Amino acid sequence: MKKILLAFLVTTTFLSCKETPKEKTPELSINYQKIELDNGLDVVFHVDKSDPVVAVELMVHVGSAREVEGRTGFAHLFEHLLFLESENLGKGGLDKMSAKIGGSGANGSTSRDRTNYLQTVPKDGLEKMIWAEADKLGWFINTVTDPVLAKEKQVVKNEKRQSIDNRPYGHNQYVIGKNLYPSNHPYNWQVIGSLEDLQNATLNDVKTFFKKWYVPNNATLVLSGDLDIEQATKWVHKYFDEIPKGTEEIPALEKRPGKVDEIKSLYYEDNFARVPQLTMVWPTVEQYHTDSYALEVLTQYLTDGKSAPLNQVLVDELKLTSNTTMYNYFSEVAGETQLIVRAFNDTKLDAVKDGIVKAFAKFEAEGISEKDLNKIKAGQETSFYSSLSSVLGKGTNLASYNTYTGNPGFVTEDIKNTLAVTTEDVLRVYNKYIKNKNYVATSFIPKNAIDLALTGAVLADVVEEQIVTGAEEKFDPKIAATYEKTPSTFDRNVEPPYGETPSLAVPEVYKSSLDNGLKIFGIQNEEVPLVRFNITIDGGQLLESMDKLGVANLTADLLNKGTKNKTVKELEEAIQELGASIYVYSNVENITLSGTTLAKNYDKTLALVQEILLEPRFDEKEFDLLKKATIANLRQQEASPNSVARNAYNELIYGKDNIRSKNILGSITSVEKITIDDLKAYYNNNISPSVAKMLIVGDISKEKVVASLATLNTNWPAKEVTIPVYKTPDTPTKPAVYFYDIPNAKQSVLQFGAPALAATDKDFYAASVMNYILGGGGFASRLTQELREGKGYTYGIRSGFSGTKAKGTFTISSGVRSNVTLESAQAVKKILEEYPTTFSDKDLETTKSFLIKSNARAFETSRAKLNMLSNISDYNWNADYVKDQENTVNNMNKEQITALANKYVNPNKMIWLVVGDAETQLGRMKELGYGEPILLNKTQEKIKN
Repeated sequence: MKKILLAFLVTTTFLSCKETPKEKTPELSINYQKIELDNGLDVVFHVDKSDPVVAVELMVHVGSAREVEGRTGFAHLFEHLLFLESENLGKGGLDKMSAKIGGSGANGSTSRDRTNYLQTVPKDGLEKMIWAEADKLGWFINTVTDPVLAKEKQVVKNEKRQSIDNRPYGHNQYVIGKNLYPSNHPYNWQVIGSLEDLQNATLNDVKTFFKKWYVPNNATLVLSGDLDIEQATKWVHKYFDEIPKGTEEIPALEKRPGKVDEIKSLYYEDNFARVPQLTMVWPTVEQYHTDSYALEVLTQYLTDGKSAPLNQVLVDELKLTSNTTMYNYFSEVAGETQLIVRAFNDTKLDAVKDGIVKAFAKFEAEGISEKDLNKIKAGQETSFYSSLSSVLGKGTNLASYNTYTGNPGFVTEDIKNTLAVTTEDVLRVYNKYIKNKNYVATSFIPKNAIDLALTGAVLADVVEEQIVTGAEEKFDPKIAATYEKTPSTFDRNVEPPYGETPSLAVPEVYKSSLDNGLKIFGIQNEEVPLVRFNITIDGGQLLESMDKLGVANLTADLLNKGTKNKTVKELEEAIQELGASIYVYSNVENITLSGTTLAKNYDKTLALVQEILLEPRFDEKEFDLLKKATIANLRQQEASPNSVARNAYNELIYGKDNIRSKNILGSITSVEKITIDDLKAYYNNNISPSVAKMLIVGDISKEKVVASLATLNTNWPAKEVTIPVYKTPDTPTKPAVYFYDIPNAKQSVLQFGAPALAATDKDFYAASVMNYILGGGGFASRLTQELREGKGYTYGIRSGFSGTKAKGTFTISSGVRSNVTLESAQAVKKILEEYPTTFSDKDLETTKSFLIKSNARAFETSRAKLNMLSNISDYNWNADYVKDQENTVNNMNKEQITALANKYVNPNKMIWLVVGDAETQLGRMKELGYGEPILLNKTQEKIKN
């Protein structure tokens, strides 16, 4: 594709990691134009014609910080409400339109300081999106009624249960916020707010909040992609000009750091924790503060990599954990620095704290060298270009900078500030904000393990929601809102027409191979000066034996830990100096080495890749540490409802004798038995170019790629590798309900499904087309419309087919409110039973429109292009396979949908798995009508609240 020169300007310098003169490199900037409407709306345009798509983002300068105590959670609630209805799009209109025009799906997020709404669409849908975004600001609030509010409160509660209440360490940030910031500080409460506050919110409260904050003069609209600025400007004026400016002044919030007058130490017995975690938090500075840049370098230096002081002490010397994490949470009003250490099983957190003190002393004595500082800076250029890989990423950057600084192009200044950081700055901010300063410490420990908490810690005040069957507020989502319509100078009920239909541009794929058998699949793409690649070696977990489960995972992990001629530290430094990333990981079917590098550093990066692949270090100490880390991970999975559900479901689908049913990490028993000789044997027998391929995308030609692999061709001899075939069981002949007990779970995790299809089966793509309206189409799907939008049972539900070269599954998955577990299953059952006979002409039209038009977005990012190459190489598909899929969609009819649904999504031939609280939900599941539920584990001891 054509290089987009307009995105970059040339003026600045980057520091070299070596003692050489400064090297000129392109200044990192994004080209844009900005206008301000008379009503105060900021509009930013960015042109990028590399793909026929446009990202549309509306960012409103209101987050949880604009709320008041007793009325929290409103900003996040509006993120939900604005997707539901507006006067001219109608109920569910935005989601319906998104599906019809092939959009990525309307999405949004809320932070302490802002709320954004974003989506990428084919360029012919741009006017429609501008019309829709204007409807949010000017023609929305009248559609919010008491039933709408009641239902969305339930959805938000489900989000909290899923992301906080039902997750290990989920309440940690709540405890920190309450103790780091005074009660009247806007960061004292969490973004999701108090469920009590939300429940008490009246319709008038909500409308008052909207009318104050959702005004043009408090918002930024960014249009980024393949657009004509002159035409887009006309559309913006047409749809936004008549929205009135807000009547209330919106003052900037005063900068106000957190306040900790004395060290605070708190503990909490976590229902879902299996290993102890210590968090230490210091109040620091707000985003873009001069000191924030040095703090970013400080936290990265202290915990990133083998040479990091905290890792040297806590990981290598004391062996209390497998890794440490330290990061900054900078926001508009204040900031904080957090250090998190999740210790090994039964480790006293006092020992962890002592280790932290020792590591800090080491840093104070040694400081940070120029070399280490410049390694960190080297990653900035790569990170910047990575952020430009999609028009949505660029749009979000522009919107954020404009919202917080008034300058969409502040990225240039932002990076200059990072590059200006000195070693003296790093030590200065450590002394100013961390050394001997008061902090908040939280000890999150397993139940009945108070002795692991820091000495002197006091019990944290955490409000646990009590879930009682039938206690939720009732509402009728079918009641239509009645209101007087907001006037307009033209008829806004008329949806704008499509623009010129974009042509499907399939990237040109090249193929090659080496004499040793390594296959090469590539796409040359010059949008940004990056190269991304995967070297995938078939086998993975399939090559393990049942008594040594976890060998493939440990082998992949250990390949990251040094080479024959480089220690772990030396390898990490070599990668960092290039601003590159290299990582080896495993899954069921393969081991993959994944890399990203600047195009100018490709050859040096590839040289390191060859060392990793061909000259592994097999370090005994690193092996022992990886084993301990894996066992700790497995222990934690035992109490994570989502992990339990995934592992139990795989075993029910595949059967205990099929290795596909096993956890990729292995089991605690199997990992304890694995020796380093097992890893060496796996490597020697199975890591071969005869079962490998290289997928590569970026600013590099086929000729250079092939030439660069000459050494790998010579030094990596092929060997015969036979990969076992495990037959996936047939679909069950009758349904069965299974239950796994997680006492006191706030949500039940549902996994319903059956063995289905391989990706290479003739019905696979057709079945995926059939599934779009059922559960694959997000808010366009029946499962979402019924269980989330209609009943408020869940935050999200989805269904899909997961086949590879082997037969996979059809699965419906969700997390639902515990007290509607049965009702959710019954709703899913009813939808499945009715689906074959109720799929309508309108459903078919929506499916075809989305799947055809969304192809304009199919190959925008380097990740998407790598996925395309993976499909071509894995399944022997043609390079233009997307056109074959378009033909399948165009030729689809309702009769085919009915036949596919009857064959592959029959509720009477499925496994119905529930992971939740057996005490309250197990007995009720008999009412599903599929017999007595089968308990998979012994009912566990009741966990205290």
